[in-house]
Order: sequence, then structure tokens, then C-alpha cells
Amino acid sequence: MQVPIKVVYRNLLPQYKEGIDAEVRLLADKLEKFHPAIISCRIVVEMPHKHHHEGNLFRTTITLNVPDKQIVVSREHPLSQIHENIYVAVRDAFDDATRQLEEYDLIKSRDVKTHDLTPHGIVSKLFKEQGYGFIESSDGREIYFHENSVLGGFNKLTIGTEVRFAEEEGEKGPQASTVKILRRPLPLTGRTDRISQ
Repeated sequence: MQVPIKVVYRNLLPQYKEGIDAEVRLLADKLEKFHPAIISCRIVVEMPHKHHHEGNLFRTTITLNVPDKQIVVSREHPLSQIHENIYVAVRDAFDDATRQLEEYDLIKSRDVKTHDLTPHGIVSKLFKEQGYGFIESSDGREIYFHENSVLGGFNKLTIGTEVRFAEEEGEKGPQASTVKILRRPLPLTGRTDRISQ
């Protein structure tokens, strides 16, 4: 972690604090090993209510800062006798934190996949009679394609048609093996259309 782990104990009797400190730090270390991208981790273990007839109930709050997000887990179940045990309250909070980190990773991996899309560009040259053309890729390169690689029909292509393509190395350089039409160029203005009719 970029920032050292911070652990805060509130309203705990000394015997609880001494007993739980090693467990909290061990679980925090495991969490960091599970997810090395954690920037900072703040853990608060407290006894917010004192119920003499029900026993002491404990709350554990974990605040994690990871790139682009803050994850907050608060574990308190006043109706559950199981959380009269401070160790169970702490472990459950860390389990929840682990699950939320897994969800965070899943969302981040989806974001990466959506940004890692197949290359795109526009049709820059067309040789309809010969059955081939060229795409100007978004990074400025010229990519050859054959009419058989166009999904949806080679005849639907015009100069300026926006396409996505799968690139491979051909005999004479890069070529598009699959070309998918995204958007055709906008038609000319209405006045021009009327004149041409």
C-alpha cells in the first residue's frame, strides 16, 4: 500500500483491543496480498452500543482506496447474536471487503475490454470493379481489404464509410480479414439531392 494501514479502536475494553489487534493486521495483510492495487486502508473496530442484557455488539468499518474508487464496508448486525463475537464481526467485514474488491476488478476488466475494441477507420479508396479497397485506420495507416472480407456486402461501401476490422499480416503488408460496416457517410444536403433527381 502507498499509505500505511491505519487501525482505530473505539470504546473497546483493553482485553478486546489486545486480542483483536493481531487478527486485524493479519487480515489486512492478506487483503493487500489479494489486491496489491489498494492505495490505503483504514479499519475501525468499535463497540457502538452497550447492551447489558444482550451482550456487547461490535461494528467493523473498512475504508479502502483503490484507483478511481473508494470502497466502504461496515459490518454491524445488532439483531444477530453471532456478532457478539468481535472476531466474527471483523472477519465478516474483511470477507465483504474481499467480495467488493472482486466486483471492482470485474468492472475494471469489463472497462478494459470495452476500450480494447477491434481497430476502426474509414474507407479511403475503393476499386469496385477489381473487388478491393483500402481503409485509413484511426492511427493513420492504410489497410488493404478484399471484397470477400466485408460483412454485409462490399457493394454497400462508399468512400468515407466508417468500419471496424480485424487486422492480419498479408503478403504485401497489413490487411483487414473482416470488415464490419459501422456507419455510412452522411448523404449530401437536401438541395443537392433534389438537383440530382
